[in-house]
Formats: sequence, C-alpha cells, structure tokens
Amino acid sequence: MTRRERPVLVYDGDCGFCTTSVRFVERRIPTSARIVAFQFADLDALGTTAERAEYEVLWVDRAGRVSGGAQAIARLLMDAGGPWWPLGAVLRVPPVRWIAHGVYRLVAANRHRMPGGTAACVLPAAQRPGARQQG
Repeated sequence: MTRRERPVLVYDGDCGFCTTSVRFVERRIPTSARIVAFQFADLDALGTTAERAEYEVLWVDRAGRVSGGAQAIARLLMDAGGPWWPLGAVLRVPPVRWIAHGVYRLVAANRHRMPGGTAACVLPAAQRPGARQQG
C-alpha cells in the first residue's frame, strides 16, 4: 500500500447518475479527497481494478485501504467532518451498515433508472459507446 497525501474517491465517469452525485458532493460536502472517474484513474496504483470500480464507488484512504459502496460513502462523510461526520459514523455501525449496503446495491443496480442515469450506466464499461481502454 502506498501512503498518499489525500484520500481518493473513485466513481464511474460514464454514468450520468454517478456524475450527478459526484457534482453534488463537490458542491455540498467539504471533503479532502481527490475525486476522479475510474476511467482516468491509475487503478493499479490505487490498489483496485476496473471491474470493482464499475461495480461501486470506491474510497481509497491515505494508507491505501479501499472501501466500496455504502462504506465508501460513509468514509467520505466522515472525512468531511462537521454535521456530515455523525451520518458517516452511523452508516458504519450494524445494523445500519447492513441496511446501507442493501440500499446502495439497490440504487447501483438501478442507476440507469435514476435521475441523470442513462442506458450506458447498465452496460459494462468496455461495452459503452466511446469506451476508453484501460491500460
């Protein structure tokens, strides 16, 4: 694991819903994280894969530990501090953690139906129109 200056939030830049969600984070949640679409990230250096990054949002902490899905969101909120910290902390405690995981999976599986979602959201990254090759 590589120690880094800032945590990194990795999202699916081809998904309209994901991009809209990240724009909300950038405007409203004061995170210290660098936010990057997985299509433009050095995933090997971050300790993850394109398969995982297209499956869920990822949080890579300063120590290089990778959290995904609802736990990535929890860590983002805790990083933001202030009124966001307690919400993030609650998302990490069972049974809220389990419920958050289920809700996250439900939203992720239906992101193409969510506001801002597109048909491309449902396709694997390699099959999307204008797909960028990882390498």
